[in-house]
Amino acid sequence: MTAKFMGISHDLPPALKPGADVSRGASFAVDSATILGTPKDSLNLNQQVRKFDQMMSNWKDDYIPKSLFMISIGMEDYLNFTKNNPTADGSAQEAFVTSVTSRLKYNIEMLYSLGASKFVVYTLPPLGCLPIVRQEFNTGNDCYEKFNDLAKLHNAKIGPMLNDLATAKSGFQFTVFDFYNVVLRRTQRNMNFRYSFTNVSCCGTGTHNAYGCGLPNVHSKLCEYQRSYLYFDGRHHSEKAQESFAHLLFGADPNVIQPMNIRELITYPANTNMSEFWKEPVETNLLLVQDNVVDASASM
Repeated sequence: MTAKFMGISHDLPPALKPGADVSRGASFAVDSATILGTPKDSLNLNQQVRKFDQMMSNWKDDYIPKSLFMISIGMEDYLNFTKNNPTADGSAQEAFVTSVTSRLKYNIEMLYSLGASKFVVYTLPPLGCLPIVRQEFNTGNDCYEKFNDLAKLHNAKIGPMLNDLATAKSGFQFTVFDFYNVVLRRTQRNMNFRYSFTNVSCCGTGTHNAYGCGLPNVHSKLCEYQRSYLYFDGRHHSEKAQESFAHLLFGADPNVIQPMNIRELITYPANTNMSEFWKEPVETNLLLVQDNVVDASASM
């Protein structure tokens, strides 16, 4: 959806699809992708970067520095870690977060070495509020705060890490999308955003309708009106939610995305050092913070 705001009339094709027209860009996203490890039936981030390297002949040399590289990954790493290490203490959690974010930084540096210069990095959403997590950990209507705490540890490292890269590497440009609080606002103040259901998903089965959507031999249920739901299935947001996220990415103010939104980032001259950097957000009462879109009508 963000691509359409950038003047690309068609959806970006999957990079792994044979014969796909990737002249205007490609999606390297795959289900269950991780930063660490080698996920079964998926790709980790480094494998995606190497696939991009193999495909670079599809684009002219001056196309890459002007292109936008959007990175949203890490959820599966923390879900797997918590399932495999249910009694991990604070020091173990901190060590794992450091491993994940260090590997993320390495892969961003690798993309930069291949010519990329404009990056949009999502913070992790509140993982403990995913319907699949509520269902698997039997939290009822509550979020599982252990997952949320891991997400916050991870997110706290993203802005400073990107500031360091922008300082050290000529022409490195970035912005950080505060996905955590964008999703949390919709979870806590759902009716303000016209969601009737934020703790269960539209498609699936189980206590939170969170498991098995689209899987063979699973009798999953599909809701009647998807736009009432924040989540389509146990891990993924609904199309309505994705629409609102795209509006915020493209035109929101620094409460949501900083140091600039995508509209500003794509027009920022390539190979130019940034004049502004990410700043630690001021602690604010979450219930009073708004998603403000500048010169764009957000579809909430």
